[in-house]
Amino acid sequence: MAAAAEGGKQQEARGVRKRKDPPSHDETIAADEEEQRQPQQQQEGRNRRRKPKTCFIYGNYKSYYSYRIDRNVKEDPRLALFKREWFEGKDCLDIGCNEGLITISIAKTFFCQSILGIDIDAGLVETAYWNLRKSARMKRGNCTSMEASRIQDSECVNPLNTNADPASNGKPSSSQTSLPVDELLKRVSFRHENFVGSLRECSEKYDTVLCLSVAKWVHLNWGDDGLINMFVKIWRLLRPGGILLLEAQPWSSYKRNQNVSATARAHFKSICLRPHNFRELLLDKVGFRSAEVITNSLSGTVVGFDRPIVMFCK
Repeated sequence: MAAAAEGGKQQEARGVRKRKDPPSHDETIAADEEEQRQPQQQQEGRNRRRKPKTCFIYGNYKSYYSYRIDRNVKEDPRLALFKREWFEGKDCLDIGCNEGLITISIAKTFFCQSILGIDIDAGLVETAYWNLRKSARMKRGNCTSMEASRIQDSECVNPLNTNADPASNGKPSSSQTSLPVDELLKRVSFRHENFVGSLRECSEKYDTVLCLSVAKWVHLNWGDDGLINMFVKIWRLLRPGGILLLEAQPWSSYKRNQNVSATARAHFKSICLRPHNFRELLLDKVGFRSAEVITNSLSGTVVGFDRPIVMFCK
């Protein structure tokens, strides 16, 4: 009996040790707060790991050409459609030049008298100047090695080198296929500017204006009035006989980008002028005298970028 009583006391003691006092009111509140904080902290951690999505409301994409042009193509396929007479010896303007790659290529390939690239993004303008200096350095290096090779070959034939060509002073000869380095740096320039602004001081100073995949972004950010303003300004800047090369985005592209900003959404809903109306607008309202379709589709570009290019003559 004594042993049984002793065993019962031990079990009771163990039971007492196992039992815990109920949590106090403060401990209960602290535990609830901790449970609420854990999901919040986990979400904050996920947000820190996730990169914020950059929204390019003006179409001012970084490395735009890298995903527009097919990787198997060496240069922008639009260059193959352009004619030398549109640019050679001409003063040219590239609206929405982005990183300036096609601006520089046009100058190098077609010997512009001058070409100015403008963009609303100051960072892209800085990159365009960087690309210009890079292009000049690469060209200077290629020219140096080619000149050394030419001199060596010439000396083997004629040690006195009496038949050397005179300096061209930057003017392209019939044998030249690209603009000299010093002339490239003189003729190409870039400027940070919002083109859709005042129509004041719009004198006739350009022979060729390029507006390549820009119209949609002007349209979404400034509406029909902004688009008309841009076209009128281009017409005023062109000399008689000058040309506008227009590459307009299709309406489906507008739909995909209508939500880049509240402004774009509002203008998208109120747009009356669709891309198929641009030709009539430019000829009948703005004042261009003729239009010619350069291409309806463009090979060598990623799907979605094979857009028609139309030439309008003043």
